[in-house]
Amino acid sequence: MSDNSVSATEFQTRAGLYIEQAAKAPVFITKHRRPARVLIDIEEYNRLKARDTRRVYAAEDLPDEWVEALKSADYGDADPDLDALMK
Repeated sequence: MSDNSVSATEFQTRAGLYIEQAAKAPVFITKHRRPARVLIDIEEYNRLKARDTRRVYAAEDLPDEWVEALKSADYGDADPDLDALMK
């Protein structure tokens, strides 16, 4: 974690300061001394979001070649503990 971290309580008290700091570098917000959130500049957020190419599909909307690949895939042996849950 960065040197630029602050407790959630401190963040609430001085939010404006940390919003300004986030324009230069991420601000890590902690709860109970553990990282909980990261405040970043909107331009950095947009840059990261543009790189995210993940897509979500409903099963009926999957491309046909993906359906065939899933049908023919070898998933290995089922975990006995998980298999027992299905009985």
